[in-house]
Amino acid sequence: MEFSAKQIAEYIQGVVVGDENATVQTFAKIEEGMPGAISFLANPKYAPYIYETQSSIVLVNKDFEPEKEIKTTLIKVDNAYESIAKLLTLYEMSKPKKNGINPLASIAASAQIGENVYVAPYAVIGEGVVIGDNTQIHANAVIGDYAKIGKNCIIYPNATVYHECRIGNNVILHAGSVIGADGFGHAPAADGYEKIPQIGIVILEDNVEVGANTCIDRATMGATIIRKGVKLDNLIQVAHNVEVGANTVMASQCGIAGSTKVGEWCMFGGQVGVAGHSKIGDRLNVGAQTGIPGNMKGNQTVMGSPAIDAKLFARASVITKKLPEMYSTLNALQKEIEELKKQLNK
Repeated sequence: MEFSAKQIAEYIQGVVVGDENATVQTFAKIEEGMPGAISFLANPKYAPYIYETQSSIVLVNKDFEPEKEIKTTLIKVDNAYESIAKLLTLYEMSKPKKNGINPLASIAASAQIGENVYVAPYAVIGEGVVIGDNTQIHANAVIGDYAKIGKNCIIYPNATVYHECRIGNNVILHAGSVIGADGFGHAPAADGYEKIPQIGIVILEDNVEVGANTCIDRATMGATIIRKGVKLDNLIQVAHNVEVGANTVMASQCGIAGSTKVGEWCMFGGQVGVAGHSKIGDRLNVGAQTGIPGNMKGNQTVMGSPAIDAKLFARASVITKKLPEMYSTLNALQKEIEELKKQLNK
């Protein structure tokens, strides 16, 4: 499909600077621009590329002022990053969607399948499962007995939803994700560990996205709950009875231990670890590789292990680099003091 700068500007409420009849058919990064592509500039460090990019159209923020002549057509918007996301969503929606049930899929007779649902070869849908309208179940995905999947969901290949778990509307489960495996519960016994049955479920509310190979364990009792709008990256572990608040995002390799309550609108960098039974406040920003040993108030930014204020962590990091030098100085001072003591005691 081909769109003009004028059409795009009308859709994203932008202002064209240049040729409003310039057309595009695809997307490209600004540094890899080519004729017929649309790019965007949101990060100032990529600004030099705008003067040499071959892209036909570039989205920029309204406050962008070029330092020299630009050959490409610009569309000025309030937020270039949000605008390109909106266009990418439109582009994705325009792609034809698969539908129909492949004869190689295994579907229990008691399962309820909605309208315009796609079920790929070798997908398995268990007894009593409910699948909402317009949902796509890709190859080798497994939906356990009596699980419920909402409308407009995408379950990618090899994803697994265990028995009785509940998935809301507009949820995306990427390849290899596991929803509802047993929580890590084992009681010490005289001759080893005795497994504690995990009889709860997992609930994913609407508009949740779960990355590839991310695991969300079922509750021991009750439910592990991922609230609406949460986005989880690849390779994340969410343990039993955890609750993640609405619109919180977590980058790859985070680990949230059991019974922790994470607030709304939090942002976790990669490899963040949170100890069990912790309560995390709303809008907590957490730097990569941070360790959170217990409760933490929201509306702040923390880093380090154990987690401390990010600015304090930055200052401490500067001092840490100087520790070898400081240690040598301390040793020298100690020797001088010992020499002075000897002289005084003569």
